Amino acid sequence: MKLAFISDIHANIHALQAAWRVIQDSRVDQVIALGDLVGYGASPAECIEFVRNHNVTCGLGSSDLRVSFEGVAKAERRKGISEEVLEWTRGVLSKDDKLYLQSFSPTGRLMTPYGRLRYCHGSPLSPEGRLDLSQGTKTLEDMLTSLNCKILVCGGSHIPMVRELRNGGYVVDPGSVGLTLNREPGADVCIMDIGEQEVKIKMHKVVYDFHAAAFDILAWNLPPVLVQVIQTGKFS
Repeated sequence: MKLAFISDIHANIHALQAAWRVIQDSRVDQVIALGDLVGYGASPAECIEFVRNHNVTCGLGSSDLRVSFEGVAKAERRKGISEEVLEWTRGVLSKDDKLYLQSFSPTGRLMTPYGRLRYCHGSPLSPEGRLDLSQGTKTLEDMLTSLNCKILVCGGSHIPMVRELRNGGYVVDPGSVGLTLNREPGADVCIMDIGEQEVKIKMHKVVYDFHAAAFDILAWNLPPVLVQVIQTGKFS
């Protein structure tokens, strides 16, 4: 079984299109997006249309949640540029786009030849949660046992990471397609080749047209700091 995992697209259509070329070349059986199709970037509707047209399995991200569920958005506003962009996103998305985001499940699972795999955005408990993948090995092993899975894939950190545990388990963050934060700009893609005895994981960093993405951000009068982030892979 060969799977592609992407996460945190964040309305960056240029990054998504570049990532998709790597996915196509990898000849995977299924593509799973771990949420946050929207937020930060300037092309939320285009990214939604892209994943719908390509039959991508999508999980619910925190930005998707706040954009599409009005009650959540009113309950607790985020600070800084995030809320500014989310408010703009709510205004440019159609009702159908928001209903599509509402259809995403917060968590997902599937059976692989290696064992059960679970995926989520943030944490298995909440799209707005965060897992610390740098925790001790024993802590992560106990977490996989409690979740009854051999592989856990989660997004939200914007930093790609793979942890192979002593008990044969794996914890993976595919990073971010549209707003990576590991100080290496590009679109992050995780390709996972799963057999009965082993799991082969390859993390890709895909170069895309940063200038086009920056132009879109500035053309829509979104916070210019986002241009720096996509070009450097970090918030200064």
